[in-house]
Amino acid sequence: MDIPTSAASDEITPPPELALATQLSKERSKPSCPLEISAERFNSSVARLTSNSIVELQGLVSELQKMQEFLKSEVDNVQCQIDSALAGINIIVETIGPWKSIAGSQILPSGTRNVRAG
Repeated sequence: MDIPTSAASDEITPPPELALATQLSKERSKPSCPLEISAERFNSSVARLTSNSIVELQGLVSELQKMQEFLKSEVDNVQCQIDSALAGINIIVETIGPWKSIAGSQILPSGTRNVRAG
């Protein structure tokens, strides 16, 4: 259960709350029995593992925030493209609308035959 000092020095700095708790535990009197030594080792291990988990969770939160910002910008881009497409469709409809009314007025009455010359 002992951890080599080289592995302990490679660890990420724990958050201030854990550093304070570790400092307070070091300031207590030296453990006098094996049970107290085991408890201190256990507390030290829990603090180290917890700090690693907290750092990993903070990293995940940061990644999720970046992903949220990316998705928001993509939604804005898609909305802009939809607005542009709708504006284009409106222009087409406004342009073709008069053609439809012109074509409708040129329809022959039902009893009339269309005769070709020639």
